[in-house]
Amino acid sequence: MRWCGAPQALAASMVWLSSGLSVRAAEPPLWGYVDAQGVAHFSTKKEDSRYTPVLRQGNEDIGRVPGKVASRKALMTWLAFAPEAKALLPILREAEAATGVDVELMQALIAVESGFKPDLVSPKGAIGLMQITPDTGERYATKAERAARPVEERLRDPRSNIMTGARMLADLSRRMGGIAPALAAWNAGEGKVRRHGGKVPPFAETEAHVHLVLEIYWELLQQRQQRNVKTMNLVSTSATPTATLR
Repeated sequence: MRWCGAPQALAASMVWLSSGLSVRAAEPPLWGYVDAQGVAHFSTKKEDSRYTPVLRQGNEDIGRVPGKVASRKALMTWLAFAPEAKALLPILREAEAATGVDVELMQALIAVESGFKPDLVSPKGAIGLMQITPDTGERYATKAERAARPVEERLRDPRSNIMTGARMLADLSRRMGGIAPALAAWNAGEGKVRRHGGKVPPFAETEAHVHLVLEIYWELLQQRQQRNVKTMNLVSTSATPTATLR
């Protein structure tokens, strides 16, 4: 099992619900999260703070993350055609094989953090595709990587940046208990997530960051996996009956 859970089932649930489940216009059609064991959980309402919107109504968009590059719609359109994104696929697949972190999650995070600009440096000193600080880069580097070249140089190298970021994502997800708090820790810091009980802190930038990365992640999973589905059981929390997708 890959670290993020069962992407075929996740994508299948999104396709089925987006085409067949009626909801009120003011509510997202589906809420969900992936737990630390890689199990995807879905509900027709927000059961607790772990649940974030997976699918939204019509043309509704999460908008922009303050200080980041673009909105979800713009990023999804760009990802479909950008040679910069396609050129990184071999490295992303290598990182997925080494850490278990989904290619799609790394693509989503890179899109939001840097827009696939390997030389980008933030005002706070975060470097490269996944916007990793030098201290974090040192923490997640191997002994051989530390000996080979300075951390700032490593983080400007796409392969080194992605491998470092994938290790960090896998570690944060295990320690924080899921993808959403891991992304919140990536954005706001582990301390703030822990001070809020391991949940996404109620900061506008952090909430927008987590939601935007997750929405791009869900959409990329749907594109990749929807044709590979065999069976998916969906249990609604409302009057909608249980359904089995085959």
